[in-house]
Amino acid sequence: MTPSLGTDPRIVTRPALAGLSDAGKTWRRPTAAVVGAGIAGLTAATGLAERGVTVTVFERETHLGGRVGGWRERLPDGSDVTMSRGFHAFFRQYYNLRALLTRTDPHLERLTPLTDYPLLDAHGRTDTFAGLPRNPPWNALAFAWRSPTFTPRDLLRISGRDALPLATVSVPKTYYELDKTDAKSFLESINFPAAAQHLAFEVFSRSFFADPSELSAAELATMFHLYFLGSSEGLVFDVPTEPFPQALWDPLAAYLADRRVEIRTGTEVSALERTPDGFDVEAAGRTEHFDAVVLACEVTGLRKIVAASPTLGTAPWRTAVGALRTAPPFLIRRLWLDRPVHPDRSPFLGTGSVPPLDNISLLNRFEGEARRWAAHTEGSVVELHAYAATETDQESLAGAMDERLHEIYPETREAGVIGAINLWRQDCPLFGVGDFARRPTVTTPDPALALAGDGIRIDLPVALMERAAATGWTAANTLLQHWGITGHPVRSVPNRGRIGVLNRLAESRYFTGARV
Repeated sequence: MTPSLGTDPRIVTRPALAGLSDAGKTWRRPTAAVVGAGIAGLTAATGLAERGVTVTVFERETHLGGRVGGWRERLPDGSDVTMSRGFHAFFRQYYNLRALLTRTDPHLERLTPLTDYPLLDAHGRTDTFAGLPRNPPWNALAFAWRSPTFTPRDLLRISGRDALPLATVSVPKTYYELDKTDAKSFLESINFPAAAQHLAFEVFSRSFFADPSELSAAELATMFHLYFLGSSEGLVFDVPTEPFPQALWDPLAAYLADRRVEIRTGTEVSALERTPDGFDVEAAGRTEHFDAVVLACEVTGLRKIVAASPTLGTAPWRTAVGALRTAPPFLIRRLWLDRPVHPDRSPFLGTGSVPPLDNISLLNRFEGEARRWAAHTEGSVVELHAYAATETDQESLAGAMDERLHEIYPETREAGVIGAINLWRQDCPLFGVGDFARRPTVTTPDPALALAGDGIRIDLPVALMERAAATGWTAANTLLQHWGITGHPVRSVPNRGRIGVLNRLAESRYFTGARV
């Protein structure tokens, strides 16, 4: 495996089932519709097209990438800029996402590392992840030793017996144990220090755009495992060197076009109808026939399509899709300022302990387009995020976010705003308490229909963008297996804790045959 796909010697690879090497070797080359051109849909389309399936991708928006997409905007000063949903961390343990990106960037040269993830607490103290050992448990011990908010004494006060699930994660077992408990209550039950809870909530819980009291403790534990306790890749991550379209999706679109994939943006699928030999797909007032379909749209779109398609699946499956929920709304605010931010500021700062602001990103520190704009204007490009918003007045919320920015970075208070764009969205999946058991999986009651997306259940230790990519590869494999064609490997961090004695202790306490 190349370094770009990970260095952890314990990476788990699930090989694809063997079959025909190319769809052209079947009696008739199959066709597939992929609904949604986010990470999940583009991954599924790649997996199918590389095996010779004729693929058509339908995307409601006019751009690719879904929630990691971008589009053109013009500032009041006449500058053309790329707007997006903002900062995303491409962690080194995102093996399936990185496998997709290597299709057009074999050494991932269009990504650049950010070496720290500093977090500011309500008292002005900053925790940092830079320079930690990469291997568990030494990374956790070193972090506790030097943290101003999480001390070695706090580590000793944690209820080791009740905290075992954090160090012994295995999917789906962890969900059998913890999914009916919320993240906030779980941390309180194990005596996780109150002063340090912002670490768990900012790094893990609020990454799901949800309040900790609404998030499943199983998701929190899986996040701990994926990023910290179950991987030796560390919390170092990469970010694209240019906006998402230029760095990621334009090259991938060209790659797919070379493999006869047709991508139709600005085309919303309204319904599917099951036929004896496939599906009729209704989109933009037109109906086309396909042998198979991958539904890789966001939660609201998936619910809408299934509700309008009574011939799909079974009644229980349709109920499960209809029960999917979205997380609370969030606001992204990007500011183009007429002066620089102090050079000592970090490119990224977590600020979830000083609501309503959750983080501050300085785009011109790592993104080429923003860097060029800042150099030309002698200014800066600053991005603010507010997750799980309780304030529904966007203007008031934006003002409160700006005020927090000025408190944390005082040099911005007198800066002139050359341009400002706000994005208010509510389309991320909610991983609520008790949702796991009824969450739909990649496979469906119909072998010619698969689901993909970061809201879809897959029994691997993955999350966020990596869950989207993992379900995308798995959806492609599901259809390829249906046609007797070789699929693609799927990788993950180890699906169990890395400390053997703790695993054995946990196995002695829990009935592993339990079910949600």
